[in-house]
Amino acid sequence: MINIALPKGRLGDKVYDKFKAAGYSCETMEEKNRKLIFTDEEKGVKYFWVKPSDVSIYVERGAADIGVAGKDILLENEPDIYELLDLNIGKCRMCVASVKGFEDTGKRTLKVATKFTNVARKYYSSLGRDIDIIKLNGSIELAPILGLSDVIVDLVETGTTLKENNLEVLETIVPISARLIVNKASFKFKKKEITRIVESLKEQVE
Repeated sequence: MINIALPKGRLGDKVYDKFKAAGYSCETMEEKNRKLIFTDEEKGVKYFWVKPSDVSIYVERGAADIGVAGKDILLENEPDIYELLDLNIGKCRMCVASVKGFEDTGKRTLKVATKFTNVARKYYSSLGRDIDIIKLNGSIELAPILGLSDVIVDLVETGTTLKENNLEVLETIVPISARLIVNKASFKFKKKEITRIVESLKEQVE
């Protein structure tokens, strides 16, 4: 049995559609219910829904053999897993943004608001820039508007929220998409089954 952790929400639905198209459907998942665990003995898979930011933890710790997590989560948490496949869905960008017209003169410590503190720290470290990180969990866009920070580091999909709040992208740090990840021990002991799933999924990736 291969245990598969899927992220709850819209992305998880898209991911399940990929698995289904690859031949790993599970009928009980398509029923309207509040169950979290779904097993298909015939296909040899067990699915469970978890919070998107927790998928990599379940996989790293071995509660799941494989899972799907955003590259943003993987960059931020740096779990000890294998990343096997870019599913080419859930696409967006990790960006630096600020109020329109802002320029970083480099004369003082830059105040950066973000929930991706590890990503921000590594990015600015690579530039040799001194920063003061302000960790926020929601409505990051408010920080530069209210003067809490100079810039934000956040995910940008369409950019609509930024535009509506008079903000703009200054730099793109890295493109983001959903990745298929696997537990290292599982890949060793269930390599044949996992490889079969990966190869089937590859055919579904555009």
